[in-house]
Amino acid sequence: MIKNVKWFFVVLVFSSLISLSFNRENVKTEKLSVGDTAPQFTLRDSVQMLNLHDTREGYTLLSFWASYDAESREKNTALAHLVKENDRVNMISVSFDRYASVFHATVKQDGLAPEDCFVETDGSDSEVFRLYDLKGGFSNYLINSRGVIVAKNVTTDELASFFP
Repeated sequence: MIKNVKWFFVVLVFSSLISLSFNRENVKTEKLSVGDTAPQFTLRDSVQMLNLHDTREGYTLLSFWASYDAESREKNTALAHLVKENDRVNMISVSFDRYASVFHATVKQDGLAPEDCFVETDGSDSEVFRLYDLKGGFSNYLINSRGVIVAKNVTTDELASFFP
């Protein structure tokens, strides 16, 4: 009898794991792709809309990150330092830290240009978080002067290859 219960438990656990792997929430669908127009947005504490459709020739790198997410923070910092060396790319760095004090300390510690960095203290409840569908993780977008996304989740090597 105990042997049968043991096997029943093993089968139950195994079937539960299989059913979880087919959960619809695990299937990622991208809301924004290369070729789409980047949505305009206003941050919670900002008075004016951030301009992603710049009239000058060049590109805007829109980077989303948070100080509590080490990977996004590291990527944002590396990209920001690379963009400093290139006058054809303007960077807009948006943090989703809940506290502005943490954001300001992180910007200073990482050596980022404060004029390029913004904080959205509403975090995952914000409009921009929903517009850019960031529930699957933080990302970045390279946007041309017409507001069209030309690359997504670029690394420093990929960004450097865009602008030799």
